[in-house]
Amino acid sequence: VDLDTATPAWANLPASDPDPRTLGLSARHLAYVIYTSGSSGTPKGVEMPHGSLMNLLWSSPELGAPKRRTLQFTTLNFDVSFQELFSCWRDGGLLVLVREETRADFSELPDFVWREGIERLFLPFVALNHFAEVWCARGALLPSLREVYTAGEQLRATPELRSFFENHPRARLINQYGPTETHAITEHRLAADSSCWPQLPPIGRPIANTRVYLLDGHGAPVPFGVMGELYIGGAGVARGYLNRPELT
Repeated sequence: VDLDTATPAWANLPASDPDPRTLGLSARHLAYVIYTSGSSGTPKGVEMPHGSLMNLLWSSPELGAPKRRTLQFTTLNFDVSFQELFSCWRDGGLLVLVREETRADFSELPDFVWREGIERLFLPFVALNHFAEVWCARGALLPSLREVYTAGEQLRATPELRSFFENHPRARLINQYGPTETHAITEHRLAADSSCWPQLPPIGRPIANTRVYLLDGHGAPVPFGVMGELYIGGAGVARGYLNRPELT
């Protein structure tokens, strides 16, 4: 986008949004394509439609939909970035961008969160725990923080994490789980009192309009307490794979 151009490319375009029905668009059309190898080692282009992304964004809206100042921390190579962007815009919040230097250097991140008054933060567990470690070394409170989302790997209630949330009782930790093919499919909001957290907090229950099944090798539900394979269905599932039709 060249802002210095006398006549920008969009000068002759209409000022209003086009009617999606006139264009033939629906919730099945793509919101994004993101590549993952998962456990196979072979890249798969996951096709995520608008309907699945919207279901995630509206599955658990807060009462009154506060306009959160949200940090856009995740790079666009990861699907969490879409959650950062659109959950903020959904509520009419303010999206705060971060320089690459600050993203790479966690010693500056707590100061940045404090200075910008960040209210909503998305961090995978390793990054979140590192953030808590850096904060513990400094101890300056972050009074604006209200929501911290974590996903991507198993959450562990480390001493640093407990200490951080003990000193920030107005901030809630939300643990989400889901493969790239569903973005997030389960959610668990941890108690405000971090002292009662289990060492390995659960991944929670399925979000709205989705189902989760634990099945055995024959595709039958396993008894309670028995290990099985996770199957996911409902509005959160991606449309298919761009370059792996045999898996779609």
